[in-house]
Amino acid sequence: MSSSVAVDIYTRLLEAWNRRDAAGFAALFTPAGLAIGFDGSQMDGRTEIGQQLAAVFAHHQTAAYVARVRGARAVGTGAVLLHAAVGMVPPGATAINPAVNALQSVLVIGDGAAAQIALLQSTPAAFHGRPHLAEQLTAEVSEVLRRGAVVAAG
Repeated sequence: MSSSVAVDIYTRLLEAWNRRDAAGFAALFTPAGLAIGFDGSQMDGRTEIGQQLAAVFAHHQTAAYVARVRGARAVGTGAVLLHAAVGMVPPGATAINPAVNALQSVLVIGDGAAAQIALLQSTPAAFHGRPHLAEQLTAEVSEVLRRGAVVAAG
């Protein structure tokens, strides 16, 4: 699998989130896929991912994701590990909320149209004691937002 396939799937994932499309988001995972959220919550399996996100979207106005893919590399036959810096734009806002910046790791497996996400992990980008790194991440994802994109690679 190429890294461009992984970037495409990741882009579709964030676009589904931004549309508040729980079914579309979940459909990008393998049946046994795992999603670990910013707060440490876990959704185990495509069905649970879809159900949990449907409940979240029904009860909360969620922020929209913006991401810069920092890298995507093969980690085995038919497997790509993608990592990205992400920011979120709160509903009604036009700027990134730095308090919820994160780093995401995504393991994409399969080939071509059959490629799916096996793991999505979001980790808060707190950078304790290193505020310059937090500012750099905010600037990085703010540039993607200024361009009007959801995901930028490289």
